[in-house]
Amino acid sequence: MIYLDYHATTPLDPRVLAAMRPYLEVEFGNPSNTLYLSGRRAAAAVEDSREKVAALIGARPHELVFTSGATESNNLAILGVARASTERRKMVSTPIEHKSVLEPLRYLSSLGFEAVYLPVDLYGRVDLEAAQRLIDEETLLVSVQAANNEIGTLQDIAQIVAIAKAHGALVHTDAAQAVGKIPVDVETWGVDLLSISAHKLYGPKGVGALYVREGLRKAPLVPLAFGGGQEGGLRPGTLNVPGIVGLGEACALAYREMYQEADRVRRLRDRLEEGIKERIPGVKVNGELEHRLPGNSSLTFPGVEADALILNMPELALSMGSACNSGALEPSYVLTAIGLSREDASSTVRIGIGRFTQAEEVEIVVGKITEAYFHLIDLTKGAP
Repeated sequence: MIYLDYHATTPLDPRVLAAMRPYLEVEFGNPSNTLYLSGRRAAAAVEDSREKVAALIGARPHELVFTSGATESNNLAILGVARASTERRKMVSTPIEHKSVLEPLRYLSSLGFEAVYLPVDLYGRVDLEAAQRLIDEETLLVSVQAANNEIGTLQDIAQIVAIAKAHGALVHTDAAQAVGKIPVDVETWGVDLLSISAHKLYGPKGVGALYVREGLRKAPLVPLAFGGGQEGGLRPGTLNVPGIVGLGEACALAYREMYQEADRVRRLRDRLEEGIKERIPGVKVNGELEHRLPGNSSLTFPGVEADALILNMPELALSMGSACNSGALEPSYVLTAIGLSREDASSTVRIGIGRFTQAEEVEIVVGKITEAYFHLIDLTKGAP
């Protein structure tokens, strides 16, 4: 199998596993109990990882709260801010966010909050003029993802922050797809809250972090759960030490290797798209062509259903869109939001290239996709 679904999850880097292994086997102490050595070692490992994650995003270690992943981080950011508010009731986002942002907003709407969605253009970019109109003095929180999980489009987060801050609104960004793939700096962007997921950057599943700008812990953020007071009271419960160590190591690797890796992955992605377009006329690349994730490719194949195309390539692991919508009968809401018809959205495949993709695999993939595509076209024409 050739793996091409790096947006859904990434393989665990062997170096990350090596860093985690001692905390899975022998260093099993609870970091909340530092009266004896194993507990102190676990606590030290957690704080070391906190420093590594902070370094990657330009934060201070104490501004990070470890969670179970970006879904929990998004929920804590959005619901936590909403539960702390006594005045403002307007939440602003976009229609192409991950479901872990859209669903909390839908829930808040049922409680009387106002959810407003900024329009996006044909490339998935937020309409900044609309943002100027829709973000106002009633806005509590603006939540816009840094990089889209289907079409890879990168948003101008710093500009969105500038608009929001002019009205005193807080800003959250779901950076699960961005961290470790492109430069992310919370100070440059100016965001108040930022979500991270380890398994999107070659770390383990089930662990992530929420960046909470210093000062917010003393003001507008209420936890979703209550218990032992871990993570400054924002995320109680015994810490997942092996997972946190894995997240820290994954961030440390990205800190050292991200730029070189992004260049390599981008070149592989471009070669893949060029090869497919040379062989299959009419293939369309969706999203922003320049300002997108290095390994992202969203391709619409005219005249075939994406699920049929994928099923005819059992050697390739790729998807129709977000893994969170797998099995859904409806076409991708991200693709329809940027103007694709239902037919075109149903003919679109998401390809994700990453750290372990090899150049020779790209040539094989181009051949497999071409063969499967024309096989399906022949079937629709009634060819024997």
